[in-house]
Amino acid sequence: MPDDSVHLCPPDGPRLRDERDALDLIGEAWGHGATWVAVPAERLHEDFFSLRTGVAGEIAQKFVNYRMGLAIVGDVSRFTAASEALRAWVLESNRGTHLWFVRDLEELAARRS
Repeated sequence: MPDDSVHLCPPDGPRLRDERDALDLIGEAWGHGATWVAVPAERLHEDFFSLRTGVAGEIAQKFVNYRMGLAIVGDVSRFTAASEALRAWVLESNRGTHLWFVRDLEELAARRS
């Protein structure tokens, strides 16, 4: 289980699809003293997983700008199987320090420790 510095986005609710949604999450996380936000993959609009839309870049950039980590939690294999570019971006993101794609909260906790 992640520690208190991770804000868990609930699995139910509207899908996140733009910069405003990212800013709302960042604000919530700051309000809880978090340094990371864990977003269930199913909460992201499908546009996030289509890199040509620019949605993923816009959302990721907001988190980088505000120096807050973003973890996409869950299975994204159906999207990465359909897009070589997305698969490469996921791999590259997981090498970095601001955006990670993880299977579950336990993997996130292990990566953060």
